Amino acid sequence: MSMRLDELRLVDLRRFETLEVSLGPGWNQFVGGNGAGKTTVLEAAYLLSHGRTFRSGGRDGLVRVGAPGFSVFGLAEGIAGRSVRLGLARTSGRLEARVDGRPATLAELVGRSAIVCFEPGSHALIAGGAEYRRAYLDWGVFHVEQDFLGWWRRYQRALRQRNASLRAGATDAELAVWELELASSGEAMTQLRRTYLEQLRAPLAAMADALLGELGEFRVEFQPGWPAGQDLADVLAAGRDRDRDRGHTRSGPHRADLSFGFAGAERREYFSRGQEKLCALVCILGQAQRYNLDRGHWPIVCLDDLASELDDAHRDAVIAVLSASGAQVLLTGTSTLALPAAADTRLFHVEQGRVQRLV
Repeated sequence: MSMRLDELRLVDLRRFETLEVSLGPGWNQFVGGNGAGKTTVLEAAYLLSHGRTFRSGGRDGLVRVGAPGFSVFGLAEGIAGRSVRLGLARTSGRLEARVDGRPATLAELVGRSAIVCFEPGSHALIAGGAEYRRAYLDWGVFHVEQDFLGWWRRYQRALRQRNASLRAGATDAELAVWELELASSGEAMTQLRRTYLEQLRAPLAAMADALLGELGEFRVEFQPGWPAGQDLADVLAAGRDRDRDRGHTRSGPHRADLSFGFAGAERREYFSRGQEKLCALVCILGQAQRYNLDRGHWPIVCLDDLASELDDAHRDAVIAVLSASGAQVLLTGTSTLALPAAADTRLFHVEQGRVQRLV
């Protein structure tokens, strides 16, 4: 059984004043012209799983013009058929999460649903800065390692304190206090990242073979954010003077990165734009398969404008992979995409902020 959203409701999100849609357990196609609001439906589901949008511009454009805030609600069904009500609202400039009607933290909300998304900006996972790859890695670790969030929070708190101390001209002894905490929490979260990545290698390799087999063997390498073989505490102590000059901490897990390559394209600089998109899709679906191996069900998969992002052969390969997975898929496009005859499919037409089910 796969995780799925049975119902999705939005209020004052982008161009939608209100929307309620019942989703099927298989393929859900949202078809309409450019600017009709198709992507907003996927974005609403993604907000419930990540607490943020996948679009550039952050939260500023989420609220419908003239409205005081927005809200998104979903009825999700996960493993063992248990349903859970999820909600996220922005009121008075603050995000408020709810689970089964009660106030919840964003971490609890995100932990109750798992959604992966491939959209036109996903190539940033390959071509963009290291922060995109850290976010990708940490999403996966968060969903399989219960201790990760605690270590991550401890590290971020110590990092903020050390950076503030650097700018305030703190002594070596004062910096050493925060460095001990940075080293302890940083090495713990890095070990969890390493363990997760080792478990992710096989699903990534299998997905790369299915979608980008023409480039040969796939590889992924991890850079922890400080020189290999050295203790983080020693690196931080040795870098104090330079860090004081710059006013921030230059080494640690907050500088971690991933590198991807193939036998036929050893570095990302050798990828074409199309290969960047396919490599990003390999990473996203490989991570979804890793989630399935750990949890026994796939996350929900969102595909925004798939037909324009991939050529016919690679698009068909993606459809075959997802059809075999049993995952719930939310798919947008300007025209209907041909799916396997046996696929469980619902078709929706989107126009001017309204959604009508056709099939």
